[in-house]
Amino acid sequence: MKTSRFVLTEEYVGLRVDKILPQAFPEHTRNYFHTLLAQGLVKVNGKIVKASGKLKVGDKLDVSFPDLETLDLKAKDIPLDIVYEDKNILVINKQAGLVVHPGTHGSHQEDSLVNAILHHCKDSLGGINGTLRPGIVHRLDKDTSGLMVVAKNDMAQQTLIDQFSKKEVEKIYFALVCGHLEPAKGTIDAPIGRSMQDRKKMAVIEGKASRDALTKYEVIKYLGKYTFVKVYLLTGRTHQIRVHFAAIGFPLVGDITYGREKINHQFDQHYGLKRQFLHAGYLSFKVPGKKKEEFESTLPSDLQQVLDALERETKAND
Repeated sequence: MKTSRFVLTEEYVGLRVDKILPQAFPEHTRNYFHTLLAQGLVKVNGKIVKASGKLKVGDKLDVSFPDLETLDLKAKDIPLDIVYEDKNILVINKQAGLVVHPGTHGSHQEDSLVNAILHHCKDSLGGINGTLRPGIVHRLDKDTSGLMVVAKNDMAQQTLIDQFSKKEVEKIYFALVCGHLEPAKGTIDAPIGRSMQDRKKMAVIEGKASRDALTKYEVIKYLGKYTFVKVYLLTGRTHQIRVHFAAIGFPLVGDITYGREKINHQFDQHYGLKRQFLHAGYLSFKVPGKKKEEFESTLPSDLQQVLDALERETKAND
């Protein structure tokens, strides 16, 4: 257990202890300090203090930080494409095939993004709620590639969660869908919940079992019988883009869960496409402690070669 001291200055006079603490130690959240206060690990001039306590100039505020608990997971040397990194966050260009988090029933215990981050960060993780782990604030499906932000500490996680909840994070995806999608710009506003027919799937359903879901899209180009689209994700439901486009009759090419088996087989055989054509290509948010930033990722080679082939075929048929 490590103890850190903060000597109160005039600017903090009149504030509650639970408001002073996250300012004095900004890598942790107010909620985390409430836990420490409840455990008697915060003292002023050697005496345990309450969250509502108020201090005077010169008071010595001592905080005992418990040793971080460790996850029952191994750090694994899995290659990562790091787009941006500082003491608070990582922005990762996730490769297709990498699951984000270990499964609850024992799957992917050694080959997830979390395992890779534990190895990459080593001692630079500040802990999330007292546990040595990265803060996963949003996810990408295993076979979706592209940009993700991951928190390294409590403060960063809470800052990012607040931005996501206030819809201040902008996410843009690129997808190839079956069919000639019209109109060229549109919005899919349909609630999503667990499928009643197959509990492993999500579906557009009404009622208390669903949550509002909103997706905007803009056609980039038509390629024969297919449409390349830019997708603006305005809510973050599980499988949202895949479910929404399937629901309006334009499923993603390569999607084995919601797509068309015959077309998926054709793209596998002719173009070597082994997964859904979906890439998170743009991410914008306020970097914790800094300014708003934009991050971009080009299409990976497996998706780009499909587009190139379709463009050649479309020109040949014109």
